[in-house]
Amino acid sequence: MPNSTQAISASDLAQSPSQKAAPALLHKLQLTNPTFQMSSTFFVGFMLLTITNPSLLSEWVNQGFSFATHFFGAFWQVLLLANFVIGLYLAFGRTGSVRLGGISAPEITSFKWISIILCTLLAGGGVFWAAAEPIAHFVSAPPLFGDALPTDAAVNAMSQSFLHWGFLAWAILGCLSTIVLMHLHYDKGLPLQPRTLLYPIFGQRVITGRLGNVVDTACIIAVAAGTIGPIGFLGLQISYALNALFGLPDNFVTQSLVILFAMAMYTVSALSGVSKGIQIISRYNILLSVFLIGFILLFGPTSFIVDGYVQGVGSMVDNFVVMALYRADTEWLSWWTVFFWGWFIGYGPMMAIFITRISRGRTIRQLVMSVSIVAPLVTCFWFTAIGGSGLAFEIANPGVISTAFEGFNLPAVLLAITSQLPFSTPIALLFLLLTTTFIVTTGDSMTYTISMVISGDKEPNAVIRAFWGITMGLVAIVLISMGEGGIGALQSFIVVTAVPVSLILLPTLWFGYQYAQTMASKQGIN
Repeated sequence: MPNSTQAISASDLAQSPSQKAAPALLHKLQLTNPTFQMSSTFFVGFMLLTITNPSLLSEWVNQGFSFATHFFGAFWQVLLLANFVIGLYLAFGRTGSVRLGGISAPEITSFKWISIILCTLLAGGGVFWAAAEPIAHFVSAPPLFGDALPTDAAVNAMSQSFLHWGFLAWAILGCLSTIVLMHLHYDKGLPLQPRTLLYPIFGQRVITGRLGNVVDTACIIAVAAGTIGPIGFLGLQISYALNALFGLPDNFVTQSLVILFAMAMYTVSALSGVSKGIQIISRYNILLSVFLIGFILLFGPTSFIVDGYVQGVGSMVDNFVVMALYRADTEWLSWWTVFFWGWFIGYGPMMAIFITRISRGRTIRQLVMSVSIVAPLVTCFWFTAIGGSGLAFEIANPGVISTAFEGFNLPAVLLAITSQLPFSTPIALLFLLLTTTFIVTTGDSMTYTISMVISGDKEPNAVIRAFWGITMGLVAIVLISMGEGGIGALQSFIVVTAVPVSLILLPTLWFGYQYAQTMASKQGIN
């Protein structure tokens, strides 16, 4: 009678080549992966509900939004402030010299490294919100500041914008959470997935059990929702601009074509990996950004930009804790500060994974200073150059920017600003190109990271990367087909998805500090 090994071999020989290939194909497509099944099913269901019953979708999302802002708004404000403060403490203490990732020198040069970090995150608001948010706060003053003279109101508007896109926003995306992942992944050999953030609490159960699948799924949904938003905004912005500049129809077809073009770009870039497409696009993003900043400084309201930046940053720092913990007008907070905090929290675990992937060999001081200080200050200057120019033009000629903004017309603000500059049409086109490449950078990095989390591979296969790139683009198209209701539902949904993610990030406040101390002791740092 044949032994078990012989029996298995005979069974294998009896299978057809297609039967043998089936399990391998299923594994390659990740169709048997629980995280893939849950996350992909969610987005398919979300799209179907959007198409078949948008009113029900809006009702559910609005209820979730009210719950999230009411019960989690204050918690998020404290979470972001604590995360920033603890990160600074680690950077400027003995732990600042800790080398992360188990190697003695960085794998990526400093310019490429900071370029990737800046472009990946700045994309969400790089041009769209940089132009629109300052004028929004100028026209309708934030409740903390109230009405003021035009020049003071401009400084207050910049200060409020700086808070939303400055130190706290950047710190939640890759400081304490990155320190935890660096230690557990490179030193302990745990997977580079969101579930690893909860390993200090739940141990191996969260790595191999259902809880880990739920954690990864929640983070994938949150970051995909946060990335779909900018993709949709891109379609609206480019379509509006093409209509204003060249008379092309500003409709759903144009918006969809723009999104399909961006989707193709970031999917192809993601397929090439971190070392090629993502690095190349990030580098050219920085060069084009520097050129546009230089042009505005040369031909725009230079003194206002410089003074506005200095005074705006000074005002933000002077009122930092008060602004960060402001709770007097919760309705205003829900649509501004809490919305942005929910957006950035949703990005938190996945951005930490991405930064962990590209930051091996960096010190804690380099990490925190780059992500929590340098990148925010660069972002604030970018906001001043674009949005601050708009404020200068508005003060000099009331209505020139605010009229375009009427009805909260965000896409119109950028063109209103560039129309006041020399060579307005070429400059507007360059800004639109930059907006597109910014979104491509975020799309490809998040497509890559989502695929890496699902597959567990540092170089996930092309099929899974393409699936997520295409999925995010299609969801954006479905949502803009609903008009303002679809984009509004997405903005509210972004906040809802941040609720579970904020609970996943909470333990890093303690374990980021604890692991930094542990690594400092092991590396003999006194």
